[in-house]
Amino acid sequence: MDAMLLEYLPILVFLFIALVICAICIAGPWLIAPSRPDREKLSAYECGFDAFEDARVKFDVRYYLVGILFIIFDLEVAFLFPWAVSLGKIGLFGFWSMLGFLAVLTIGFIYEWKKGALEWE
Repeated sequence: MDAMLLEYLPILVFLFIALVICAICIAGPWLIAPSRPDREKLSAYECGFDAFEDARVKFDVRYYLVGILFIIFDLEVAFLFPWAVSLGKIGLFGFWSMLGFLAVLTIGFIYEWKKGALEWE
């Protein structure tokens, strides 16, 4: 029975080391750099909203539209890089397929532009 329990000793040592590392990671910054908030640290950051406001504040829908448009056009790059690298292997079919994809994307961009989704008033 003792030999079987002895096989679990490396697991216990691993768990102990993991707990010590976690404690150091949590307590270390608290001990080394105590929090001293000032006016600048408590000010609004990036989004422009006050840091301590009601959580149920309504956001402008255009904020989400710009975010979604960014994601859509950012993902376009994820398709363009592999396409550009393998363009020599995929031939004309791959070339025209990507041009079709870019045409659909361009039509969507023009539609968004005409609808005024990119206007921020």
